[in-house]
Amino acid sequence: MEQNLTRIFTLFGGLALFLYGMDALSHSLETAAGSRLKSLLAAVTGSPVRGVLAGAAVTAVLQSSSAVTVMVLGFVSAGLLTLRQAVPVIFGCNIGTTVTAQLLAFRLEDMRGLVLLAGLLLCFACAGRKARAIGRAVFAFGLLFEGIADMGTAMEPLAQSPVFVHWLGRVRQHPWLGLLAGLGMTLTVQSSSATIALLQNFAARPGLDGSSLLGLAGALPVLLGDNIGTTITAVLASLSASRDAKRVAAAHAVFNLTGAAVFCAGLPLYVRLTAALSPKGPELAVIARQIANAHTLFNVVCTLVWLPLTPLMVRFVCRLVPDRAVR
Repeated sequence: MEQNLTRIFTLFGGLALFLYGMDALSHSLETAAGSRLKSLLAAVTGSPVRGVLAGAAVTAVLQSSSAVTVMVLGFVSAGLLTLRQAVPVIFGCNIGTTVTAQLLAFRLEDMRGLVLLAGLLLCFACAGRKARAIGRAVFAFGLLFEGIADMGTAMEPLAQSPVFVHWLGRVRQHPWLGLLAGLGMTLTVQSSSATIALLQNFAARPGLDGSSLLGLAGALPVLLGDNIGTTITAVLASLSASRDAKRVAAAHAVFNLTGAAVFCAGLPLYVRLTAALSPKGPELAVIARQIANAHTLFNVVCTLVWLPLTPLMVRFVCRLVPDRAVR
């Protein structure tokens, strides 16, 4: 019983470190970049392609799609962005957030001490506000890997549990179970980056037979559930915002829901395409990168499909969130 409690505390402690690291990384990078990123978003008045690129770039820099999405909602409420301008930016945010999974796939847990030390030294050695912010960002990046390492340590005994391995076998056979698991985790944690990092770490653990606990086919439905769950942040942030801001949040939800439905229906093709686009090698060595690539592939394909249909998306969310309540 005491060992189980220790593992639970280690798991949630690692999750807390990861979430704090994500938040600190986002705030530090925002400080280092100054107000230029906000100005970039507010100035997106050109083509939808420019909106996608701006959303992807700002999210990749800030390492937080939630922060950028809330920023976009604020701009829409303030009249700095129209609904038609904001929707492509949200598409871009979905692409930009995949950078986190790509970085985490490098599996730098063994170097986390060096990253933490480098960040700390930068904080003490630099005098300028922006330079110190970069140091805090490096330190926060190290915290991400410290959190991942702690979560991995807590989950390791599960890999040897026959009951748990049997349950994972059911997830492989029934993708909808994985979809619900990913959705539930992200709704609870309020961070798709955290749940995808957990998924990458967990999938790279060997099971009783020495292969991945989940395998790529088992991990991808969980990933799709994570992408659905992340829309709740925008929905909650829009509750007290303007009607157009609510429509932007609805567009975010429609984007991820429709994409998840299509990719889940074509899961075998999704698995093969991800494997083809990823490095070759032993499953345990490459599955974290495969999951990161699958995350990027999902959001890029959905953006390519929806971008030409932006006017259709705008009309749909206007009907979904009408100007007047229907009695």
